Amino acid sequence: MNFKKSFFLALVLMVLLGGAGLVSRARHLEALQRDAKEASVQQVMVFSPSPESSSASLALPGDVRGYRDTSIYSRSAGYLGKWYADIGSEVKEGDPIAKIESPELDAQVRQAKADLSTAKANYDLAEKTALRWTSLSKTKTVSEQDLENKLSDAAAKKATLDSAGAKLSELQALQAFELIRAPFSGTVTARNVDVGDLVTAAPSGRELFHMVKDDRLRIYVQVPQVQAGEVKEGMQAQLSVPEHPGRQFMAKVERNAGALDLASRTVQVELLFENRGHELKAGDFATVSFPLKESSRVTIPITALIFRGEGLQVASVRHDHRVHLLKVVPGRDFGKSMEILSGIDRNTLVIDNPADSILEGQEVSFAKQGAK
Repeated sequence: MNFKKSFFLALVLMVLLGGAGLVSRARHLEALQRDAKEASVQQVMVFSPSPESSSASLALPGDVRGYRDTSIYSRSAGYLGKWYADIGSEVKEGDPIAKIESPELDAQVRQAKADLSTAKANYDLAEKTALRWTSLSKTKTVSEQDLENKLSDAAAKKATLDSAGAKLSELQALQAFELIRAPFSGTVTARNVDVGDLVTAAPSGRELFHMVKDDRLRIYVQVPQVQAGEVKEGMQAQLSVPEHPGRQFMAKVERNAGALDLASRTVQVELLFENRGHELKAGDFATVSFPLKESSRVTIPITALIFRGEGLQVASVRHDHRVHLLKVVPGRDFGKSMEILSGIDRNTLVIDNPADSILEGQEVSFAKQGAK
């Protein structure tokens, strides 16, 4: 009896020990599976994008030009007989600047006047003859054919007279160009000829004088595509020039080209500056500062960008630790970082240096979280 009891106890003990072993092995296997699963989840470093650190103004180079700026050429060929204005001269519209001597043209004008006098005399005679023959035809003294010949001759002489008059007017108009006049009130900034120099008519001729009207100035600025929509007509902008360090001048945006230059991807903007004190000069280099709204854009390191066929993307992490690939629109390239115009904001958790194989919906874990 005692043997059976001892055997039963030993059997129970063996079952208990075997069960405990099985439980321990199950727990160990579960731990191994959990560790394997955790090892298979990719660890990533995430950060929140930084707000753009640029100031609320846009500074760009500008070219200062006169409100009117023109090269003056000769319409008449000859030689320079005299000049009345030199560089720096202030002239009024219509003032004489130089006189071109053109003996050949003057001779042509005299010849044209003589031809006009001859044509007029011939026409007067033909007209009187036609009138006399018209009177004679009423009495049948002359034939109808003779009358028509006289009338036709008078008409031809009239055409010759008109042609001679037109030729003289043309030559006299060219002769008037011998006196070069200021096209507007302004300043002569260049004189490229001297007395006795040979002058040829435009367009093959050289520039004789250069003039600017600088009581008002135009400033031309090329605005990058990213900020083109923020620079609007009527906006006030600050000018600074090297010859007036520390001083700021105010100018107004007068015109916007409204289209981008295909080569530079910029839009030309024209500003107007009232320069009645002549503080700025045509030809100045200026720095133009446009006030802009506070930027809501962000920047991220270049290492966070994903370049794929679908376009530029970043990998973000959602609350469930799943990857979400977001398309972004790039702005300015700062070298180590990139401005992002849209697609993410400051609250987006972005994966830094994501693996090339990272996929939408992939589970990840955080290795470290910080701010770039």
